[in-house]
Amino acid sequence: MLDRRLAKNLDHGLLLSVMGLLLLGLVAVFSATHAKQAEVNGNPYTFLLRQSLAAGLGLFAGFLMLNFDYRYLEKLARPLYFANLGLLGLVLAVGHTAGGAQSWIRFGGFSFEPAELSKVAIILSLAKHLEKREDIHRWSGVGSAFLHVGLPIALILKQPDLGTALVFVGILFAMLYVGGAQPRHLLTILLIGAVLTVPVYFWVLEPYQKARIMMLVNPYADPTGNGYNVIQSMIAVGSGRLFGKGLFGGTQTQLNFVPEHHTDFIFSVIGEEFGFLGGALVLFLYYYVFRRGLVAVAEAKDRFGSLLAAGVVAMLFSHVLINVGMNLGVMPVTGIPLPFLSYGGSALIANLMGIGLLANVYMRRQKILF
Repeated sequence: MLDRRLAKNLDHGLLLSVMGLLLLGLVAVFSATHAKQAEVNGNPYTFLLRQSLAAGLGLFAGFLMLNFDYRYLEKLARPLYFANLGLLGLVLAVGHTAGGAQSWIRFGGFSFEPAELSKVAIILSLAKHLEKREDIHRWSGVGSAFLHVGLPIALILKQPDLGTALVFVGILFAMLYVGGAQPRHLLTILLIGAVLTVPVYFWVLEPYQKARIMMLVNPYADPTGNGYNVIQSMIAVGSGRLFGKGLFGGTQTQLNFVPEHHTDFIFSVIGEEFGFLGGALVLFLYYYVFRRGLVAVAEAKDRFGSLLAAGVVAMLFSHVLINVGMNLGVMPVTGIPLPFLSYGGSALIANLMGIGLLANVYMRRQKILF
């Protein structure tokens, strides 16, 4: 059980914000799926029950993270890193393909996405990698971090899963910055990356990924094909206006005009049924989570804790930025779920484990407790 002295240091605002997002997510998932599930199998609660089960498992995993000092995770960093590589390799060997990416492993009636849990493993292992390095302000230290994360990114791109790879890049840059990397080094890498986008676009990306990027410029160039998802999502969000159409009242949602509206486009459900105010509430809750996360980064008692907290904040921020952006038509569609709201057990469990780490770092920010 959690020590009472430590429990007094819990960031209750952070935890309440996450619980608020979880509850909003359950409502949105039920609204997006109940009608179709009632027609398909007669049970409108199928997706709600599955998501509730995943939320329960994720909360349990996050609670476990609080019950021991995060410094103990240092010993697990190396085994987790290699186990993570093994799982990502296994996906490429026997994984199940869905949505154009071979990202899932199935056993029995269950399936999970190793790339989601991989984010937590990489945060842990990279924090351990950066903590003791004294050359992080030089190119050698930055290069070692890129090599550390580069192999998992390569395996994820092989699936191919561009969205998750972008999240890994966001985690890497945030942790390098907090770890002490020179801003000019990071800026140089970004400029090199910008130059390399042209060859990557032509020779690395799959045709469907290229089409999604082009739809960012003008989705109406292919309104019934690659631009359909974005157009329908923007219609849904815009039609909600200020107060929304009410729960179960969204035509785009209830008539299934928006594809994948319980996963990738869950924000369009919020925007249509709860309006601008509902969307603003969701974004405010995310803002508060990020704000408290940055406090944990600043007040952590050691460098390892600061790096862990920075990695979690970067992971969540990257997801929110990309997902909300693609729902509004300003980011390419990459299949990135919205933390705590989108349907999906693997992502939800991984995100709640991340919150457990964040709360752990903040709770143990004081070196001596009386």
